[in-house]
Amino acid sequence: MILVTGGAGFIGANFVLDLIRETGEPVVNLDALTYAGNLQNLVSLHDDERHVFVQGDICDRALMDSLLAARRPRAIVHFAAETHVDRSIHGPAAFMRTNIDGTFTLLEAARAYWSMLPDSAQDAFRFLHVSTDEVFGSLAPGAPPFTETASYAPNNPYAASKAASDHLVRAWHHTYGLPVLTTNCSNNYGPYQFPEKLIPMTIANALAGKPVPLYGDGLNMRDWLYVGDHCAAIREVLVRGRPGETYNIGGRSERTNLQVVRAVCALLDELHPDRAGRYERLLTFVEDRPGHDRRYAIDAGKLQRELGWRARESFESGLARTVRWYLDNEEWVRGVLSGAYRSGVATGYSS
Repeated sequence: MILVTGGAGFIGANFVLDLIRETGEPVVNLDALTYAGNLQNLVSLHDDERHVFVQGDICDRALMDSLLAARRPRAIVHFAAETHVDRSIHGPAAFMRTNIDGTFTLLEAARAYWSMLPDSAQDAFRFLHVSTDEVFGSLAPGAPPFTETASYAPNNPYAASKAASDHLVRAWHHTYGLPVLTTNCSNNYGPYQFPEKLIPMTIANALAGKPVPLYGDGLNMRDWLYVGDHCAAIREVLVRGRPGETYNIGGRSERTNLQVVRAVCALLDELHPDRAGRYERLLTFVEDRPGHDRRYAIDAGKLQRELGWRARESFESGLARTVRWYLDNEEWVRGVLSGAYRSGVATGYSS
């Protein structure tokens, strides 16, 4: 059994769904159900005995200790985090609490649990920490992509909080021997992504006939990774990664934000035409956000060399799958945009 933290969010929910579908291994899914946690992401597992949902906070040490003692997982996969850069600029405290204090609390609970396991179970146990390329800061045009040895240079509160959590995970391995793994991924996209992020926001606003805002000149560049590829990479790292190592996960798909928005609009023109005209007419340039990194790019060569992983989806194929998913799941989108999904927080199907 695996304990997943943050498994009702975008990437966490996709990982839980994929893991159970691909391996059948049971999952205990811990999520605090903040605004980005959505039980509707997991509705297909509602009656599946392999999935146990627990509403709770990784900062709650007593809960973490009792959960580990009762469930006895062979691994912890740690997604739980505050992740939206704009929110971190306007309210950094929540990011410090969840991403730093929460990771510290989880590491200490994991260390206490791991230290009590029999030798064979200790050897097999893993703590996999899911992080981001934003910890490395901004790349100059033409500079080589980030490798696992790139210097940390976070430029916003979110990135700084994730950098701190990465350092904690590293220290708990080198000081205490906890068998940790860290992954740093590029920009994810795909089903169940909260509509504050670029691609689902573009889809939702365009379909509603609202302006599609784009920061600055729209030329900030990111490497785009389809979430299903990311989940497959995490499974590989969990099974065959070397304890104490860091693995970059990227999609080999650098695009500017302007290119991304135009590609989304072109797909919507094809799949859901608007009588008022082409969706690109809604594109609106707005004032850039503070500390906006110009470029990120990931070198995932280590992951390919050591574990044989490479992204299956091109940006074009992954984006087409994503746009079709949002068009086919309008009820999910309406529930998120209206806030109706939050009604499940109090009553969920949790234990």
